[in-house]
Amino acid sequence: MVMMAAVVDACQWSGFCIQRLIEQPRSSGAKDCSFKCLSKGFLQKSILSTTSSTQLKSSTVPLHGGSYVHKKKGIHVLSPNISSPSMRVELLDAWDDDYDGVIINPESLPLCANAFALALRASLSNWKLKGKKGVWLKILLDQADLVPIAIQEGFNYHHAESGYVMLTYWIPNEPSMLPASPSHQIGVGGFVLNDKREVLVVKEKCPCSCSGLWKLPTGYINKSEDVFTGAIREVKEETGVDTIFLELVAFRHAHLVAFENSDLLFVCMLKPLSFEITIDEKEIQAAKWMPIDELIGQPFYQEDHMSKKVIDICMSAYEDRYSGFIANQLTSKIDGKLSYLYYNDSNKN
Repeated sequence: MVMMAAVVDACQWSGFCIQRLIEQPRSSGAKDCSFKCLSKGFLQKSILSTTSSTQLKSSTVPLHGGSYVHKKKGIHVLSPNISSPSMRVELLDAWDDDYDGVIINPESLPLCANAFALALRASLSNWKLKGKKGVWLKILLDQADLVPIAIQEGFNYHHAESGYVMLTYWIPNEPSMLPASPSHQIGVGGFVLNDKREVLVVKEKCPCSCSGLWKLPTGYINKSEDVFTGAIREVKEETGVDTIFLELVAFRHAHLVAFENSDLLFVCMLKPLSFEITIDEKEIQAAKWMPIDELIGQPFYQEDHMSKKVIDICMSAYEDRYSGFIANQLTSKIDGKLSYLYYNDSNKN
């Protein structure tokens, strides 16, 4: 078994350890858990009389100096008696959010598991006394060993992206008011029509239900990408055709799609600036300009009422019988930033 120990004030504390119940040699990357590793990026406080707000629901066995062993499958935590007047505990570096919550600085987390567990417990007690509510803890990829410790202290998973996992903790004894994890993915489609009333279509390389189908270029928008710029980019990537945005004609909202998330698909009408086609051979089997009647004449469009309706709306917009949403860039006083507002403007012409 692997044992990591930190010894502080031997007359008060016999040790504080994280023990993984896996028989394996110590990793070459394991860090020395001497108590000095608490000093990285912390705020030092004297804790005169504090009890943890996150006591584990497990059996406890008294140890020398008033410490306890918290028994839990997989990880054993031996914690000190931090109520001792001579015991100095450093708190995690954090800042307040706008909702009486706390955001922990991920760059200043301690370098070893023992120090992290001690500081996290002390910080939670401190924030509880201050009346704080939600706690946000971002753990980076190279800090992954800290995740089970935070979970043991009562944190829950919120979301994860490449390079980190976000955990949350709700301090008040009431239902959590923290926002849920991201629940939607956003896709875009580009309707591009030339002067010959031919629509730009692609046939994708995929084993999905649309395999072999001529369809509009579609894809997901990137992080921090606007809807219409995502549509322009997807059309360019899949077909090589340059376009400009005219209007957002429709969007579809579906639920329980990929990973049980909801899905938004925005269909944009784009004006072609070039006409030569160069496909992305990694994703696209073929692309061409197809007469609109040939497109909707495919059996799929005769059976799929939603897809057929989208094409009908796009044609109505092209023939000025329907007005979609334009994109207007405005500044919001809420954040002071420029962003796009999509709305119907009957006076656009």
